Amino acid sequence: MRNALRACSRPEPWKRGLVLTALALLLGLLLLLHAKIPDVAGLGSLVENVLPWLGVFIPALLAAALWRRSLSAATALLLPAVVWTTLFGGLLHDKSHPGGDLTVATHNVGAADPAPTARALAAAGADLLALEELTPRATPLYEKTLAPTYPYHAIRGTVGLWSKLPLSGTRTIDVMNYGPLAATKSAAAKLPENRALHTTVTTPHGPLAVYVAHLGSVRLTPRTGFWTASRNIGAAALTRSIATERNSRVLLLADLNGTLDDRAFTTLGTHLHSTQLTSGTGFGFTWPAAFPVARIDQILYRGLTPNHSWTLPETGSDHLPVAATLSW
Repeated sequence: MRNALRACSRPEPWKRGLVLTALALLLGLLLLLHAKIPDVAGLGSLVENVLPWLGVFIPALLAAALWRRSLSAATALLLPAVVWTTLFGGLLHDKSHPGGDLTVATHNVGAADPAPTARALAAAGADLLALEELTPRATPLYEKTLAPTYPYHAIRGTVGLWSKLPLSGTRTIDVMNYGPLAATKSAAAKLPENRALHTTVTTPHGPLAVYVAHLGSVRLTPRTGFWTASRNIGAAALTRSIATERNSRVLLLADLNGTLDDRAFTTLGTHLHSTQLTSGTGFGFTWPAAFPVARIDQILYRGLTPNHSWTLPETGSDHLPVAATLSW
């Protein structure tokens, strides 16, 4: 009799787990409306950089809903599950296909040992190899080690491109200096810390515009929140340059210090496409190398057809290298 009374006093399945139901709906709305989150203290940008990881809460909430035998929570989870699958489900299957005329790679070398890193990258067989975060000490070692494989190269400040094909018209792109004081700095003063370049690669199929960039760092601190000011200004400067690019074939090899879900790259995404999204498998996370949680290193293209996109093994840097093959 007591058990029967206890059973009758329990909430009906639709009324159980109301807190879980609310959390499931909140998660779905967060995924669906992430672009509407105010970027106060960088909150919107921070959420967008970890957006795929919000999916881990779906099975956790489902397990809790089953434990509570809550039909309302289980049903509410359909919203985040459908939204997450719509946003990221297409990344999970293999989109690569054989072939390719051009192989490219990019790597933020950071504190990696230059000589063995250069040898490992050269062995990957890229026709174009972009390096970011070069230092005055490391750059000569990269030049010496890569010279036998790459007869052409261009370096501007902390970024460089090594090529098996001729380069011409290399110029810097200022993605760091801004505001009224920027015009007062000479080109020579800006060059040592320059973080982006543009060059033209001469190919049998015509000219190819190549951009190499390393945008400003982001910081997460209690005082400033997710600080992205320098990165965002660099993103705008880089996007302006690419938007006015006359060449129909364009490659961007870059450490963007942000994922393509980040609102800072919305406009850039209207001009270029990601090789990982169109010819990769999975998310292709690149940072930090020991346990990658975000893809902030990108190969973006226009006027080419991607065949395959992948990450390369660790080199000692805190970033993984990324590579792609493309066809004309």
